[in-house]
Amino acid sequence: MATLARLSRKALSSTLPSQHLLHRTLAAAAAPSTKITESPDRVKWDYRGQRRIIPLGQWLPKIAVDAYVAPNVVLAGQVTVYDGSSVWSGSVLRGDLNKITVGFCSNVQERCVIHAAWSSPTGLPAETTIERFVTIGAYSLLRSCTIEPECIIGQHSILMEGSLVETHAILEAGSVLPPGRRIPTGELWAGNPARFVRTLTHEETLEIPKLAVAINDLSKSHFSEFLPYSTVYLEVEKFKKSLGISI
Repeated sequence: MATLARLSRKALSSTLPSQHLLHRTLAAAAAPSTKITESPDRVKWDYRGQRRIIPLGQWLPKIAVDAYVAPNVVLAGQVTVYDGSSVWSGSVLRGDLNKITVGFCSNVQERCVIHAAWSSPTGLPAETTIERFVTIGAYSLLRSCTIEPECIIGQHSILMEGSLVETHAILEAGSVLPPGRRIPTGELWAGNPARFVRTLTHEETLEIPKLAVAINDLSKSHFSEFLPYSTVYLEVEKFKKSLGISI
């Protein structure tokens, strides 16, 4: 009898906590839910895709109305993309330490990385300046350099701090321009480190801006990624919501 009473008390004590927990759960479910009011100061992030424009402190990247910047490009900080220019897929322009400028009708091709240092070892500004009608080949790296109008930088090239490419000059693909090195007007350079190869003919210098214009004309066919086509569904959802239609 004593054993039976001991087992009964043990079974009863083990069931009481679970019953108490069940009662608390049912009571919480029956209680009216409290509505949470969202703060008007709360930052609303868009998690649908990669952020193309990243403000840093007081600096916000600026893009001209008719410039093409691919959806998966990252522009951060002091970056300005001027009229008629294009920045292609996968490129990163990071203006956290100094300014980056992509001039009129210039193009930065796929997977380029462009940034700038605080200061330059030469007398030139430390910002990265790409002037008008310049073509930057894919997979290139530019850091605190100056590229004057109507130049071509071949793909996979590296331009280091304080380097200068003067008007109507070409840097061959895969070349490395060391810090403070200058490519004079109308010359073709190549190699690692880059060295003089030959002087460009007048006909070759005339073809340089034509290449930049052709690439930027091609970018106009990519504008269909943007309004009014790719985000029409967002406007439809807003319209349904205004009518009280469940989405």
